[in-house]
Amino acid sequence: MREIFSRVEDSAEVNIEVEVDVEDYEDNYPWLYSLFVKPNNIEDSGLAFEQFLELKESVIISLEHQKMAKYVGERVCEGWHEFYFYARDSKNLEALCAAMLKDSGYKYESSVVKDAKWDYYAKNLFPTELEFHNIQSQKIIFLLQEEGDELSISRDVEHYVSFDTATQKERFVKNALEHGFEFKDDISSEEFEHGVAVVKKHPVTEEEVEKVVAQLYSLIKTEHGYYEGWSTTLAQKDD
Repeated sequence: MREIFSRVEDSAEVNIEVEVDVEDYEDNYPWLYSLFVKPNNIEDSGLAFEQFLELKESVIISLEHQKMAKYVGERVCEGWHEFYFYARDSKNLEALCAAMLKDSGYKYESSVVKDAKWDYYAKNLFPTELEFHNIQSQKIIFLLQEEGDELSISRDVEHYVSFDTATQKERFVKNALEHGFEFKDDISSEEFEHGVAVVKKHPVTEEEVEKVVAQLYSLIKTEHGYYEGWSTTLAQKDD
């Protein structure tokens, strides 16, 4: 399954697409193949962009169909689309892609290096724990929009947190109250007995949710806890 998110590196925004279900490939695909393509500053819409996406998928299908490599993700920064694959060996990868790209009119370059531990994937493509939470938030926000939610309206938002011990939970709740959250309820599950729901009133725009979750996440990690996500009710403008 592919997930999409963004992060800031050296003051530049990097948009990332990552394939997260790759466990079955890590032991037998030790070569990192990088293919960088610059599609002439085309807009992210229209026929030219659709043609670029078709070419991207054609390259992925060609490498995967022949079981030469596994596509693991893409990074987009400063006009370059960086495609990453892990391969069984280093042979024929560059020749195959060059044959597919030679008549495209795009600038491109590629390289193959040994990366048996998949270090590049872990550090530069795979989301951090907090980035995973932001991805899940984007999905919730999308569903709210589909239901006609007015995201800019502030409303009570419940955030769910769990801990290994009751003491950790109690210290977290005390700190959360000092940062504008309110205690809602104690919660428990089979995996974690010491859970809690806290509430804060805020809009559910992507920017605001990321800010609140980042603040809460810092408080949670101080007590070695686990952020479980958030929920809220629909808010709509009065007619």
